[in-house]
Amino acid sequence: MRDLVIVMGVAGSGKTTVGAGLAEAAGWPFVEADAFHPDANREKMASGTPLTDEDRAGWISAITAHVAQSDAPRMVLACSALTRFVQARLVRDSGRVCRFVWLDVPADALRARMASRAGHFMPVSLLDSQLAALDVPDSAERINAMRPVSELVQMLQEALPSPDPA
Repeated sequence: MRDLVIVMGVAGSGKTTVGAGLAEAAGWPFVEADAFHPDANREKMASGTPLTDEDRAGWISAITAHVAQSDAPRMVLACSALTRFVQARLVRDSGRVCRFVWLDVPADALRARMASRAGHFMPVSLLDSQLAALDVPDSAERINAMRPVSELVQMLQEALPSPDPA
């Protein structure tokens, strides 16, 4: 079976940085979920309005279709995966064994990270709604994401089980 390592968390948790670092270190393909948002979703978030699962339906379908089409035995996906709806769709539709890794960061650090980045569509004002929507799967590997990225990547490489045989 093919694996999908889902580096999940709210905005500012470091999903893209850590996920891309893990993919590069391990030689696995990397997928950025934000690249699959339709313009309407980006505009809604940029205006300060949280997405609903209805808004997320097309987005998650595009992600799972992309992931399912890949022949790579293991991939890394940076994805908020906030709700059970999204998590269930990843598990059901990706055609892969999904391994969730939750990047846990204190809210004050998230606010500071979000405020310091330029050009991202997600405003700091949506952080509280993301934290409220966050429903971490019981099976998720919890990682304290206040450590340096290099340490997080090494920790993940050590913590993740070997891929299931094809």
